[in-house]
Formats: sequence, structure tokens, C-alpha cells
Amino acid sequence: MSKVTKILMMVSLAVSLFLVSPVATLAATPPPEAGPTINLKPGGAFTVLGNLTAGSIVSGSIKLILVVAALLFFFMLVVGGIQWIVSGGDKAGSENARKRITSALVGLAIVFAAWAIVALVKALFDIDILNLIVPSLQPPV
Repeated sequence: MSKVTKILMMVSLAVSLFLVSPVATLAATPPPEAGPTINLKPGGAFTVLGNLTAGSIVSGSIKLILVVAALLFFFMLVVGGIQWIVSGGDKAGSENARKRITSALVGLAIVFAAWAIVALVKALFDIDILNLIVPSLQPPV
């Protein structure tokens, strides 16, 4: 890989880690008569995080993977195009750029095929993987 590609990959990794990093939440203070308690429920604007389930985490992860993969392959497509322009007629450089563009297009096709398979499973079997609901093992109270 060229130096520019390595730098761009490191910058994109740093940005993605910054965007995905966990956010600290505000803890609610317990009443004094309750004694020492630990409140693990998020407060403030993050109260919806208390409703997380295994199904929502799995479906959110699948959505995130699809989006990140599509963005990554699109980014590689753009890098291949820039590499082709910069090659300046060099046979090896333009061949390398063509291979990168072809690989990026194949990757994009795979990502969109995965999304289409998910949509097909939803249409045929009525299983929505992008909004997965996993039944609870505990009986309702």
C-alpha cells in the first residue's frame, strides 16, 4: 500500500473510533433514606439506553456493519479513481488503480447483495433481521 493510502486508512480508523466510542452518562442520585444503591440505568437524554435488548444490539450491529462496509468500499472506489488519475499513464500504476476500483465495485456489490438477501428473508419468511426481536426467557410479570 502506498503511504497516502495508509494515512487515509489511519485517519478513517481514528474518526470511526471517535464516533463509536461510548459516551458517559449522568447517574441519578439516590434518595438519602434508600441507603447505598447503585443505579445502572442511564439518565437524562440517555434513558432510552435502558431499553436495550439483545435483539436491538444484534440488529444495530448488522446495520452498522452494512453502513461501514458500504462507506469503506465507496472510499476505496474514490481512492482507486484518484490513483488512476495520479498514475499519469504509468502502466503499473493504472493497472493497480484498475484492480482497486474493480475490488471496490465487487465489495459494494457484495454489501448490496447482503442487504438484498436480508430484504428477501423478510419478504419470504417475515423475519426482519434489521429489527430483530429475541423472545425473553423470563415469563412476563
